Amino acid sequence: MKNRSVATLLAVLATLSLVTACATLPENVGRKETFAYPDTRDTLLGREYSREEAAHPGESAFHLLGNGLDAFVARAVLAHIAERSIDVQYYLYHDDLVGRLLTWQLLQAADQGVRVRLLVDDMDLAGRDPGVLALDSHPKVEVRIFNPFSRKRGRTSQFLTRMGSVTRRMHNKSFTVDSQATILGGRNIGNEYFEADPDLAFADLDVVAFGPVARDVSTAFDRYWNSELAYPASVLIGESPTPEEIARKRQQLEDFVAAQADSVYLEALRNSDLADRIRERQVRTSWGNGVVVYDRPEKLLHDTGQKEYQLAPRLKPYVEGVQKELIIFSPYFVPGDAGTTFLTDLVARGVRVRILTNSLASNDVGVVHAGYAKYRKPLLRGGVELYEMNKKLTREQKKEKKGAGGSSKASLHAKSFVFDREQVFIGSLNLDPRALIHNTEIGVVLASREIAQGMVDWFDEHIGKVAFRVELKLDENGSESLRWHGIVDGTPQTFDVDPYTGFWKRLGIGFLGILPIESQL
Repeated sequence: MKNRSVATLLAVLATLSLVTACATLPENVGRKETFAYPDTRDTLLGREYSREEAAHPGESAFHLLGNGLDAFVARAVLAHIAERSIDVQYYLYHDDLVGRLLTWQLLQAADQGVRVRLLVDDMDLAGRDPGVLALDSHPKVEVRIFNPFSRKRGRTSQFLTRMGSVTRRMHNKSFTVDSQATILGGRNIGNEYFEADPDLAFADLDVVAFGPVARDVSTAFDRYWNSELAYPASVLIGESPTPEEIARKRQQLEDFVAAQADSVYLEALRNSDLADRIRERQVRTSWGNGVVVYDRPEKLLHDTGQKEYQLAPRLKPYVEGVQKELIIFSPYFVPGDAGTTFLTDLVARGVRVRILTNSLASNDVGVVHAGYAKYRKPLLRGGVELYEMNKKLTREQKKEKKGAGGSSKASLHAKSFVFDREQVFIGSLNLDPRALIHNTEIGVVLASREIAQGMVDWFDEHIGKVAFRVELKLDENGSESLRWHGIVDGTPQTFDVDPYTGFWKRLGIGFLGILPIESQL
């Protein structure tokens, strides 16, 4: 009887929380459905690549963006040459140097009559409603906010009253121009995602694709844009800015951009080889079939067991089909028992499996490392090769990262898998429960031996410089322990504890590792 009473009380509280949450959000009735333009072959990008598509029927052209400055330049130049539409979808869109420079590019395109649709998850928008509304006020720009927090209550309390709702986020990242060119990958919009570090070519990774893949991304974007979870900024926030406020915001942005004329980003936009090649349509590309895989937006509205809305089943055949080699780049890696068994079974049937992830020192989300650490020994025991980034976040970087939700250049942030040196997945997907089960993600599986082999060559050439090789050591008594082998200040060095970490940090991570929170990581 007591248990039944407790269950009833919990059900009532859950219902009240749900009712309260719904009551604090406005009705999403002002949302007009819009879609990607059905035929953009008459645009500059359409004309240029349609001629090449004729020689590669059904295929798309791909170009990797491993360098941070190139990744910025690609987005900015594509926005500049857009003629019909720009569709932008991101989990995080910071109000920093990179964020403002790209916003300026979007506004310039809108001034030229290009339709701009900007869809942003609400995780990064706290306190930024006036700027959002000012941008949304442009007649050619519409901003929608995905799975929003109520503006009538504090965000912290909503993590409790709307548990299972606001804790599930749109993690997608795409930038699509005229449905002819698209950029997919690991980068959000913010300074830390566009740092150029030649030693960390795959610290983050995007791919720009021309052709059918871009049109498939446009279809995916439309699903999210027209979802009931996508609130027009004007509906959600409600308060329209005055013309004077809009003009003031625009002037502030113009003044900011003018003051950045000598910044490394605008210098790259003016003078980089990639900028010139994009403008002249001479980007070196690899052609191949591409399959866009993504979670349906309805995933956030249904139970986590509803597989039909999830990306993972669409990606599974590529992983299961590996015959010889699998390389995984994943900043947050929590394989769970099932994933560990799957990977070690691959090794047992002759597949070489190599994984690069963050170390405890380079990981900006310690609790995720706690979830990963418990699987190191079983993975190594089963023959999986593990590598952890040989970098550490400085005190200043850690301070910057608090609440920023992203990875600095000291951390791995690329999310990519290489299958048998023939196919590559590049996207927003981390290999952890949060990405696979709770959030929404997008990526592309591209068939290009050239790109796949290039990524394998990078791994072979650079892994010893940028990462520690983790070894499972067996002593004479049969006890297992871990060793980390890497290069420190130009000299080979071995650690018997997580490199660059102190006792108390390791103790704290060990404690987190025993908590029953893995499903939320």
